[in-house]
Amino acid sequence: MKKYLIGALVLIAAVAMIKTVPDKKAHKKAMMEAVKEYVDEEAAKRGIGDGVLSRLGKNIVNKTVEVALNSKLEVDNYLLFNTTHVELDDEVKTLSLGVLGHVFTFDKEMLRDALETSAKEKQELKDERKTAKEAAKEAKRLEKQLRKEQKKREKEARKEQKRREKEARKEQKRREKEAKNKK
Repeated sequence: MKKYLIGALVLIAAVAMIKTVPDKKAHKKAMMEAVKEYVDEEAAKRGIGDGVLSRLGKNIVNKTVEVALNSKLEVDNYLLFNTTHVELDDEVKTLSLGVLGHVFTFDKEMLRDALETSAKEKQELKDERKTAKEAAKEAKRLEKQLRKEQKKREKEARKEQKRREKEARKEQKRREKEAKNKK
């Protein structure tokens, strides 16, 4: 009888756990709250007040993280619980654990690392765009210079052609004059 009771309790607990596994939205909400808390703590630690610029900066960080979470967050469902992870620098980082309707986020050091990595990736992307823009600008400048040089060569070729034609006419006149003088 005791075995059946324990089995029933385990079954009820398993069903309850299955029914209360949080969804991806709950994970993102919990992580965004953790990010907001972390950003507020970091701002307070660095003596940044709660002015307009400070709030704007915090909002930018929060939006950046939210965009990153929307695009990179993956949920692994294990039936009784689930976890979320992101891939950063070819390394998978687990961000949260969801069980019994609650989401547990992991330590702030990992969050700090993730934010720094995200900022680094954003800066690298910005640098790559800047480099590509500069390369395109340089290519355009070189193309313009080549066109200019091509036009210059064409102009010189036309000038040379005219000079040759003029000399040919002079030679023709000289021959005609010589032929006339021989007669």
